[in-house]
Amino acid sequence: MELAYKDWTEMRMGTARKPVVVQGVAIGQGRVIPEINYTLPPVVITRESRAQVEGQFEEIVRNLLDRATKLVPPGLVLEFEHLPALTQEVDIGVRITEMTVSQLRRFTESTGIPAALRVTVSDLRDMERPPRMRSGENWDRMCRAFELNGKAGAGMLSIESTGGKEVHDVALMEGNVEGILFSLGVLACRDMHQLWRMIVEVTGGTGSLAAGDTACGFANTAMVLADRGYLPQVLAAVDRAMGSARSLVAYLEGAVGPSKDCAYEGPILKALLGIPISMEGKTAACAHLSHVGNVAAAVCDLWSNESVQNVQLLSGPAPVAFLEMLVYDCRLFNQAIHAGGDAVLSRWLTNSDLAGSPQAFVISPEGAHRIAQAMANAEDDFQRTRAAGLEACRLLREAKERGLLVLEQREWNWLDRIEEALSNCDSEEKAIRLGMESYRDLFLPQEYGL
Repeated sequence: MELAYKDWTEMRMGTARKPVVVQGVAIGQGRVIPEINYTLPPVVITRESRAQVEGQFEEIVRNLLDRATKLVPPGLVLEFEHLPALTQEVDIGVRITEMTVSQLRRFTESTGIPAALRVTVSDLRDMERPPRMRSGENWDRMCRAFELNGKAGAGMLSIESTGGKEVHDVALMEGNVEGILFSLGVLACRDMHQLWRMIVEVTGGTGSLAAGDTACGFANTAMVLADRGYLPQVLAAVDRAMGSARSLVAYLEGAVGPSKDCAYEGPILKALLGIPISMEGKTAACAHLSHVGNVAAAVCDLWSNESVQNVQLLSGPAPVAFLEMLVYDCRLFNQAIHAGGDAVLSRWLTNSDLAGSPQAFVISPEGAHRIAQAMANAEDDFQRTRAAGLEACRLLREAKERGLLVLEQREWNWLDRIEEALSNCDSEEKAIRLGMESYRDLFLPQEYGL
């Protein structure tokens, strides 16, 4: 595999080697575009509450577009992220997609601002334990949701897929590096091939783009747990690097981007493939906290916020407030691009987060490019996962030696342990044997082709 960028300094915000145009919005063609991600406050979604749910989504979009009319961004992406019930009750989710597409069309006609919709279908398979990944009612409903939302006019289709998560969750809490490698490099990658072949096939005739996936259920879980002190920071950082290999599979199967906003591994994917990426950072604080609030923006093409509930703030509805934050950030990014100062801004965004955050190092442009190069040199999914983890270990160790990363000694002890485990588990066969011994009761081997 050949990298899209020969050097990390070639990676720029707002520009991608393989840009896309979706519903008139040019992504990766020289400007950063805001992508607002919104959801409902806690609510029970049933057929009896359908009118209320649909009405609230219609109101959210109307409020967003009213504010966008005043702020005049160069383009706009809305992300309608399914709550599980909106994929289960597929006609409700599809109706919301249809309403939103209709609102966006009227908005573009009246303002001239191009606007696109990303629909993220919920991975229902994780609701059953052990999950059936390739068969059963949840699989069928999910496939149907992709097809019907595509036909309803969604510009982009994505998912936060969960194949291998049933093992990853347990291995992560145990600090079992071999188990993490098995879950990501074997189970997750195998599932991604099966899943994204389906998504690309189902959406192929709908006009929607098969956009991309995210390691949210894996690396973002690790990131949040590490932030709360339940896991070592270095373990979460290495997990992020390793998770990029399973996210890569979507593009190997035909996805074209932009990547999903909560895929913090986006810079690694951009370095490998040249696809446009959606990123979130400080503006994701409505949903989770992190130590990568600035560096996440360094080479973004869409700038997003993670899901914000439709609750009332002093200024107005929360989605509207977060849209405004995104638009102002994008104005700054685009001014830097226009003035030729985006490389400087990217460096400032990166350096401001590095000192205390191993996770910032692995998604910084330089670190992401190094991890991408290690993956490009590997021969298959498993070895790409392992190579990404080992390169992340080297990256963090070099940062320590250069005095760029200061952590408690126990963190460095963990890094030694992680590196040793990845070095010793050097084949997929060994990982499968160890995984079957430790986690056989948690997953169904036949659902992963084992």
